[in-house]
Amino acid sequence: MEVPLCVWQRILIVLLNHFTHHYSTEVIVKTLILSIIALVLAVTVAATAQQKVGYVNSTKIFDDIPEAQDAKRRIDAITKPYQDSLAAMEKELQGKIEEYQKKEALMNDAAKKSAQQEFAELKRRYDEFRFEKFGNDGDIAKQTDKIINPLKEKILRAIEAVAKAEKYTFIFDQTENVKVLLYGDPREDLTNRVIDKLKRGK
Repeated sequence: MEVPLCVWQRILIVLLNHFTHHYSTEVIVKTLILSIIALVLAVTVAATAQQKVGYVNSTKIFDDIPEAQDAKRRIDAITKPYQDSLAAMEKELQGKIEEYQKKEALMNDAAKKSAQQEFAELKRRYDEFRFEKFGNDGDIAKQTDKIINPLKEKILRAIEAVAKAEKYTFIFDQTENVKVLLYGDPREDLTNRVIDKLKRGK
């Protein structure tokens, strides 16, 4: 049985495009993992004619497993130097613009043109750096994917294992941000059982 993951790359592209402007490492790690699990996780169980439906809270799963916190720390270590460099470039550009505005009235046309060319070059470098590091196919996207994929697969395997063992036909996700279910019987909440399985490593 294979849990469908064909939308993973598409989600990754959309999310990292958003992160170009919002560089929260926690958002990067958490959303990449949870956006996959927040989709309907259909698990077909053999030898059962009656459908049994359960659900998990993927936010709680993420918060409760040590591997997710480790992934966050690792991505934070990767991302922070890029964030700092980007902030420094932005500060430099802003400083140049403010200085230009103060002196503009006293500058001749040649000086104004030179300053404007400098702004354009700084902006070009800023945009190029941001695209290379935070873009859809940038360094952060590639390194994050390497860190997140094993954890994502582990969580999905645990959900699948619990579902098969307890004869569930479908498992849905119920999180704060994505309401996949309109109603869920608390007796069918498998969240803690998935967490237990992940912590036991079985």
